[in-house]
Amino acid sequence: MDLTTFKQSLSGGKPPENISAYLQSLWYDGKGDWKKSHEVIQDIAGNNAAWIHAYLHRKEGDIWNADFWYNKAGKKRPDMTLEKEWEELVNAMLNEE
Repeated sequence: MDLTTFKQSLSGGKPPENISAYLQSLWYDGKGDWKKSHEVIQDIAGNNAAWIHAYLHRKEGDIWNADFWYNKAGKKRPDMTLEKEWEELVNAMLNEE
C-alpha cells in the first residue's frame, strides 16, 4: 500500500484490513474522527505512537500537550501544515509495515 491507496481507502466505511494500529489511528483522523483516532493510539507505547499522539494534540490546538508528546517521540513540533504532517506520518507508518 502507498499513500495514494491509503487516501483512496478513506472513501470506505472502515479501515483496510490488516493494517497497524498506527495506520488505523491515522485512517480515522483522515476520516475526520479525531476522537476515534485518539482512542486507538492513546494507550500504545513507543516513538511512533507518541508522534501520532503529538500530531493529534497539535491538530486539537493543545500545543503544550502536543509538545510533550513530540518530546516523547524524540521530535520537535514541525513547521508544516497538518495535512503535510499527516502525509508524512502515513508514509512513515507504511514504511514500517
